[in-house]
Amino acid sequence: MKALYKSEHVEAVVVGSVGLITLQRPKALNALTLDMVRALDSHLRAWQADEGVFAVVIRGSDKNGPFGHFCAGGDIRFFHDAALSGDAALDAFFTEEYALNYLIHTYQKPYIALMDGVVMGGGMGISQGASLRVVTPHSKLAMPETNIGLFPDVGGGFFLSRLPGHMGEWLALTGHVIGAADAIALGLADCCIERSSLPVLWEELRETPFQTPEAVQRWVAVKASPTPESHILTHGPWIDAVFSAPSVREIMARLSEMSQSVDPAEAEWASSVHTQLSARSPLMLHVVLEQVRRARQLSLADDLAMERVMVHQCFYLRPGAASETVEGVRALAVDKDHQPKWNPARIEDVTPEMVAAFFESPWTPELHPMVGLLAS
Repeated sequence: MKALYKSEHVEAVVVGSVGLITLQRPKALNALTLDMVRALDSHLRAWQADEGVFAVVIRGSDKNGPFGHFCAGGDIRFFHDAALSGDAALDAFFTEEYALNYLIHTYQKPYIALMDGVVMGGGMGISQGASLRVVTPHSKLAMPETNIGLFPDVGGGFFLSRLPGHMGEWLALTGHVIGAADAIALGLADCCIERSSLPVLWEELRETPFQTPEAVQRWVAVKASPTPESHILTHGPWIDAVFSAPSVREIMARLSEMSQSVDPAEAEWASSVHTQLSARSPLMLHVVLEQVRRARQLSLADDLAMERVMVHQCFYLRPGAASETVEGVRALAVDKDHQPKWNPARIEDVTPEMVAAFFESPWTPELHPMVGLLAS
């Protein structure tokens, strides 16, 4: 077995036949750094090759200790600072993070994600490929990237585009947060376990002798509580009616019309969604709609390769402070004025050429950073 990459924010141990990983960056809600990505990749690859490791279980932590939150995504302050300083680690982060996402989706052993608390962005990237995705009544799942002028990456195009109807467009464009019941109903989680049961489960994982990899996953799955009731699919007809529209402009027009509905619940929903989208980057709304629709026809590897092109363009098409993403992070997490100056400022001013540029690769196929995935 190769030497494992060490990170102060990732604890990884093998106990019995199970590899146990704890994300330990609670002050940042376990937001992923390049060191954390490298540590996760190193441990997972080593354990995949180790016949003595049957399965992997991953959890997060909060200020009170284990569990509480899973992972809030990538370190957006790092994105901002690295983009402004020209730090090459920014490119390395996305290339290596996407490779990690692919590894998890294609992992050859059970990989079980205990998705308590916040599970957003990159947190979805290291959990959606799990063979068993466990949520709790405290779970908060989202792909909120449009709020910072980014797009739902880490394979978001792949897994969101495969949700029922046009739920994927809705979640991708709005960044709407869903709980355990809705996540299970939409196929973004497999089962729910009470948060209070997780510490005992974790200790029993350390003590239980397992005979096969499949036995580990079955053992965790039987701990599940009854599936909570979800009402999200009752909104499906509204969501489909709006987010099946061919363009962002038409989506907004349909929401405006629906907000005048005689049905108070329908009108309130439409008005709320219209308000959400009105605060997002007009340019990135167009880019994200195109992303999700392209991704429906792509394999996971092809989707991640497309997203690697897109994230490059987010930071380099208009470099430095001119980047929509840098401006979005500035407004949310740096200056915290919550007043991003989007460019263009209006949905009507976004042109097809502006959108198309995000999908134009700066690399030849053989030099693409994800060439290893495309060849696999």
